[in-house]
Amino acid sequence: MSSASIVVHPPTSTGGRRVSVHSQGRDEILGTAFSDHDLVVFLEGAGVQDPDSILDDDHWVEWRGGRAHRWSAA
Repeated sequence: MSSASIVVHPPTSTGGRRVSVHSQGRDEILGTAFSDHDLVVFLEGAGVQDPDSILDDDHWVEWRGGRAHRWSAA
């Protein structure tokens, strides 16, 4: 199991990636991001300070089922 508290799930067939955060013992879906900007906005709304600086930090963010920063299905 990953120690990252933010998960960017695999791209959907129609594009975009679901984003969830693990906080206070539970997972919360923040929404579907279609870009890094969307991801940053979701994380800011969840109270993450300076989210731009953690997108490539695997202690914070786990990119599942696809390369980081790729938003469409292959």
